[in-house]
Amino acid sequence: MTDYAQIESRVAELEIRTSFQDQSLQQLNEVIVRQQRELESLLREFGRLKGHLSGATPHTTAAQQEEPPPHY
Repeated sequence: MTDYAQIESRVAELEIRTSFQDQSLQQLNEVIVRQQRELESLLREFGRLKGHLSGATPHTTAAQQEEPPPHY
């Protein structure tokens, strides 16, 4: 194999690898964007639920829990 053919072969291999890496990066970016949207949606929903729960029920601690009925 001549030097020119060897260099051409190496360049072609590098171009193929770069192409696959670009495709992989694009796919990973799409996954990250989708996950970020899902995370933001879940955080908004969590905030809404937290607001509903804090407004609907009083906060109780272990010391404030109801005592057992007298028949125990």
